[in-house]
Amino acid sequence: MLDWVIDLAKNLDCEKIIVVTGAHNQDATAKVIAQLGEAAHALQDPPLGTGHAVLCAKTALAGFDGNVIVLYADTPLITHETASLAFQALENGASVAVLGFEAKEAGSYGRLIENQNGDLLEIIEAKEASAGQLAINLCNSGVMAANSANLFALLDNVTDDNAKGEYYLTDVVGLAVKSGQKCVAVRGSETEVLGVNSRIELSVAEQVWQQKRREEAMLAGVTLVAPETVFFAFDTVIENDVTVEPIVVFGSGVTIASGAHIKAFSHIEGANIARGAIIGPFARLRAGSEIGEGVHIGNFVETKNAKLANGVKANHLTYLGDVTIGKNTNIGAGTITCNYDGYFKYQTKIGENVLIGSDTMLVAPVAIGDFAMTGSGSTITKDVPNGALSLERGPQKTIENWATKFHEKSAKAKAEARK
Repeated sequence: MLDWVIDLAKNLDCEKIIVVTGAHNQDATAKVIAQLGEAAHALQDPPLGTGHAVLCAKTALAGFDGNVIVLYADTPLITHETASLAFQALENGASVAVLGFEAKEAGSYGRLIENQNGDLLEIIEAKEASAGQLAINLCNSGVMAANSANLFALLDNVTDDNAKGEYYLTDVVGLAVKSGQKCVAVRGSETEVLGVNSRIELSVAEQVWQQKRREEAMLAGVTLVAPETVFFAFDTVIENDVTVEPIVVFGSGVTIASGAHIKAFSHIEGANIARGAIIGPFARLRAGSEIGEGVHIGNFVETKNAKLANGVKANHLTYLGDVTIGKNTNIGAGTITCNYDGYFKYQTKIGENVLIGSDTMLVAPVAIGDFAMTGSGSTITKDVPNGALSLERGPQKTIENWATKFHEKSAKAKAEARK
């Protein structure tokens, strides 16, 4: 969730990004420093409220003369468009801008109190609100924007004279109004400002994001046969005229070109899929999969670090790992690239217009030449020249009437056992 908010700040072209973490969350602190550097981190120890958290960033922002926005890692769905409204309000003359939302059930949310001119007068907590104020459904998201120097000057006057003994960021609005400054509330949607404080709320936020992403995909020309069963990653890229059947999951790093068809029950991550490819059903594409135009990946086929040129077909029960395959090659059912010896990975190279027979084990490192063939049931351990047939199997032995005698003997024994 923190990454989502950092990404939002980057998309807003923020000159500085300061992340405030608590002393109790050492993992988050380490990740922030690794990602943004020591100068981008401020520690809140001990935690004394939201206002105190912002004050902890004061030193990191020393000398910065510009507008700032306060975002929260537990509110990951706020869009660039909505956050920009807060900065626009400052450019239009407001000293403080607060992001609000119209709540269906305002409940315990803090209320934003406006006058008839639309100016924000105060933020009042639900437990301190009058009956009339509780009827207001314009609620506080917590997000606030202001000039940096002004914000910290106001925070210096915030006290902890309240039931919790904490310094509230919301008190900034009342102090600004008392000093004659103009405060405004900008509007976002309720779903954007969903707070995530439990695994249950995280699942709700995920549902909201997935639904939005599905709608965006369909509006862009992607066919989702059963939208509610398709799950996207944050960076999934799907061009128009792609069809996605039910029960499909996209992990990170997936791009799909126009005209591709993703069949049901497929899982795809770290893969680039070219025009006209057909994937699935029940296919698994893993990191490093490069799928060319018109490629067919069928049921129970898995690829990893595999580069399949245009027209390759692997339709059944196959594992293709650490392999490059030339155009128009056909991979028979049950083929496995044996790429790992327990310590190291090895490459398999298959040329163009090759026919790999069913149940072929390709023991890497090994290369199969153009227009070559392997016989079904073979274990290939040596390179195969262009145009050659390579097979490896023991001689077939036939014993006449053996099966007939076996059936007769077994049937008799079973009948005796029943008696």
